[in-house]
Amino acid sequence: MSRIEALISDFGGVLTSPLTDSFVGALETSEVSFEELGKAMAAITERERSNPLFELETGRLSEAAFFEMLSSELSALRGSTVDLDGFGERWFGRLQANEPLIAYMRELRDRGYRLAICTNNIREWESRWRAMFPVEEIFEVVVDSAFVGSRKPERRIYEITLERLGTRAESTLFIDDVDVNCEAARELGMTAIQFRGTDQAIREIEAALGRE
Repeated sequence: MSRIEALISDFGGVLTSPLTDSFVGALETSEVSFEELGKAMAAITERERSNPLFELETGRLSEAAFFEMLSSELSALRGSTVDLDGFGERWFGRLQANEPLIAYMRELRDRGYRLAICTNNIREWESRWRAMFPVEEIFEVVVDSAFVGSRKPERRIYEITLERLGTRAESTLFIDDVDVNCEAARELGMTAIQFRGTDQAIREIEAALGRE
């Protein structure tokens, strides 16, 4: 097994608090349930023949167009007006930086490991999420799906991240909270750890780095 030289981390749900908590909080004012949200997304996907979230996260659909489409679909579904204006502000108002893991990542950088973020994100949200902690001080590479036109678990976004880091898959460790994203990383030859909690992740990272 190759020695690990670099680590690629997800952003939301790993370097932050759980995304589900932010979703619940951001939807509170509109009183939309997860079930209704799922039905609306499925209806749009069937009609447009593409998932609007995927289009949003690859920069092919703007934030404004996405929420306008989703608000319209939810309004039709519920039979009453649904307004999702300000969703992003409410989302980030509830999203918290995972300070212990961020501090650990800084330690890894100081220990000589090369670090990257690979995130499925929204183009218009870049300044907000980058302001949550000193990204550039810790991570030398940031690959944002909205700017490269590919999203996890698509193979290309992993290849772009490895290319920009200049490391081989076999010497790279990948951390993400979504199982399918981890599986895609393994298919490329990376070691992957599914994030379930900060202490668990740090233990497994240290084990993979050969410190335990």
